[in-house]
Amino acid sequence: MKKIKIIALFIFIVPLISSCGIYSFTGASIPVGAKTVSVEYFKNTASIFNATLSQDITELLQKKLVSQTSLNLTEGKGDLQFKGQIVDYSVAPIALTANETAAQNRLTIKVKVTFINELDETKNFDETFSRYTDYDSKEMLSSVEPTVVPAILEQLTDDIFQKAVVNW
Repeated sequence: MKKIKIIALFIFIVPLISSCGIYSFTGASIPVGAKTVSVEYFKNTASIFNATLSQDITELLQKKLVSQTSLNLTEGKGDLQFKGQIVDYSVAPIALTANETAAQNRLTIKVKVTFINELDETKNFDETFSRYTDYDSKEMLSSVEPTVVPAILEQLTDDIFQKAVVNW
């Protein structure tokens, strides 16, 4: 009877472990054989320039990939490769008051990302990710940037990570 339980357990566990790739507790699905990841410096081509934006998003994505997968960061071409650029950093009024002045402004950041999976070309993509935050129009952009920009970048890196390595 004990042998039957062991065989049954083996039959159910082995397919789960060896299915399509290596899974982590974060939901990341790393292709079998993938050991390295590279993230090129994200260039800033937006019309409004934030001096630290390129470095911040590049480092956030690198940190997320290293901390939430078993991949090693490499400077060359990794098994998984990320290239990108910041294509939009803009502020627009969104909520008008009765006297036709803006009550709120919206800060939007858009990032164009190219993902290359050297082990499975069907997973490659070239996509633009966009996130925004609204803030009171009485505040200057320079005063809200230290809090809203990191939150937007965190959302963007989550979106990029989800699209590239989480296949739910």
